[in-house]
Amino acid sequence: MSSTAVTGTAAVPDQVSAAPDHATDVPDGMTTAPEHVSAVPDRSTLRLALVVGGLVLAVLLGFGLGRLNGGGPSAAVGTDSALTGHSHAPGTGAHEHGADQAAAAQAGGLSVSSAGYTLTPVAAAFTAGRPGELRFQVRDAQRRPVTRFAVVHDKPMHLIVVRRDLTGYQHLHPTMAADGTWSVPLNLPQAGVWRAYADFTALADDGRQTAVTLGVDLTAPGGYQPRPLPAPASSATVDGFTVSYQGTPQAGVTVPLTFRVDSAGGRPALERYLGAYGHLVALREGDLGYLHVHPEPQPVDGAVTFWVTAPDPGRYRLYLDFQVAGVVRTAEFTVTVA
Repeated sequence: MSSTAVTGTAAVPDQVSAAPDHATDVPDGMTTAPEHVSAVPDRSTLRLALVVGGLVLAVLLGFGLGRLNGGGPSAAVGTDSALTGHSHAPGTGAHEHGADQAAAAQAGGLSVSSAGYTLTPVAAAFTAGRPGELRFQVRDAQRRPVTRFAVVHDKPMHLIVVRRDLTGYQHLHPTMAADGTWSVPLNLPQAGVWRAYADFTALADDGRQTAVTLGVDLTAPGGYQPRPLPAPASSATVDGFTVSYQGTPQAGVTVPLTFRVDSAGGRPALERYLGAYGHLVALREGDLGYLHVHPEPQPVDGAVTFWVTAPDPGRYRLYLDFQVAGVVRTAEFTVTVA
């Protein structure tokens, strides 16, 4: 997920130099010829000026290109995922990344603690099918509630909730009280064990940003009858819209998945939702490892492309959030990663 950073400009004191007195005592009756001053700089001066000018131009061009792409030190521009955090040119094919990025391409949300932060539920009692409320805090390594978060895709906190059989997907946005307690209305429609993922970017006192996904189980008591995972398919229907995708996820390889939305009345115009033309969450069957993937900045011919890096082989459930005519819908897919 991308975020904006606030940078400060340090005041630079005026530079005052004391020039030495170049006047020279001259004996009476003698005059000195003034030193010759050329109006044309020598070659070394010209070379220095050209080098400095080139550096300045390169910096300005780099800054301008970064702004055009919506980038910055803290922004993931045209992200291929929340895991890899960089852009790809149109037409780029499947490819591998270096060791650092490969290490980063791991499923999140498998633990209540990570990177020095811990997800601590405050109120998490639910009755299946009845409205309830989830309240929780994010605490730092000193067990203090964290109260500073970066706004990422229009929200400081994204909460994903799904039952352990990968049904009942919900994408929610809690609100935070002054003491760092987050709360959100939550209805768990079926009995069973559910997984809640807190996806956020914490801000440290020194301005450092740490993107973290923490996970915790929630329980709605009652008879739990898990549903089998639907068979893999490249298209799904939701509320009269047919959503399809092209591409084949591969373990350890970044590949493009391109999604299209169609309806009986033609291809609808996708709208921005939370700052993007779609949000893609992937959950791994078994341990429910979490991947949150964001798309290229703009659709191409009505299609939205996501760059996906599946960390391991297995079956995954994809959840695509998209918005048409002010209404957000979710299309779901099962994929097998080799």
